[in-house]
Amino acid sequence: MTTVLLVDDQPLQRYGFRMLLDSVPETDVVGEAGHGTEAVRMAAELRPDVVLMDVRMPGMDGIEATRRIVASGDRSRVLVLTTFDLDEYVHAALRAGASGFLLKDAHPEELLAGIRAVAGGDAVIAPALTRRLLDEFTRFVPARGGGAGPDRRLDSLTEREREILVAVGRGWTNGEIAARLVLSESTVKTHVGRVLAKTGARDRVQAVIFAYDLGLVRPDVG
Repeated sequence: MTTVLLVDDQPLQRYGFRMLLDSVPETDVVGEAGHGTEAVRMAAELRPDVVLMDVRMPGMDGIEATRRIVASGDRSRVLVLTTFDLDEYVHAALRAGASGFLLKDAHPEELLAGIRAVAGGDAVIAPALTRRLLDEFTRFVPARGGGAGPDRRLDSLTEREREILVAVGRGWTNGEIAARLVLSESTVKTHVGRVLAKTGARDRVQAVIFAYDLGLVRPDVG
């Protein structure tokens, strides 16, 4: 059973999400919050597996709420929802520690799969938006010259693990990595796990940010 905290300033939106999540036995909505401050408080009290977080809210927005929830060190992971596929705040939410990003009009099965993935320690970005989101994200990454700068976390990676990190940074799925590098998906999953552990990345999304920050991946690299 995955426990979920719904955060949205629109009661009808929260009602719709609750109806969906209540319709399946695998999720349990443990609370609803209408703004960021309330979300931070309720996350600390209820410790849900997943916080389904709206970005644009009055007062404390979803970005700051995400930052505070992640910084608390509790087990709760944040899945950001937005109406806009290129919301200018999404890159900031990912930097704040969000474990994923989906559109509010995502198909029910996509939303449920996203919640399962995030609760299981993985990360999720709407598949059709991965490349566009990463390109948007890199607009806010300072230009880096001469490739990756010195970083002990990078030095700890094997050649294959560095190759996997670059592939993750490009937004490739495990299946795509397996096909392009001629590996089994189980082997790729193992390598990804080691990359996350060695770099200290919370999840796949944070590994993407790490790869961009070090200049391992550039916006014009396909």
